[in-house]
Amino acid sequence: MSNLMEYKGYYGTVEYSSNDNVLFGKVLGVNSLVSYEGNSVESLKEDFEGAIDDYLELCNENGVEPEKAYKGNFNVRVTPELHKTLALYAASHGQTLNSTVEDAIKRYVIPE
Repeated sequence: MSNLMEYKGYYGTVEYSSNDNVLFGKVLGVNSLVSYEGNSVESLKEDFEGAIDDYLELCNENGVEPEKAYKGNFNVRVTPELHKTLALYAASHGQTLNSTVEDAIKRYVIPE
């Protein structure tokens, strides 16, 4: 994955602001806003890791379970026609709608 950083199972974006001449980003996959910035790749990475550590420490101090970055479920909106086509395809192949969508995503996203 390009332009993403990973630390302790959390992923964060890498963006650049030409107005401020700074690198910045936010942690993906959690509802809480966890952001970071830096003037170099090294300082961005350091602030990213510090932001994750701070988030986990704050959760621990407040007795809150940290959000898992990816839980394995998400909502997808499609047209009614595509929904019907997927449901009929799944039924005709002896699969659930979820397994059909998962197979389709795997074929599109994961190179063989």
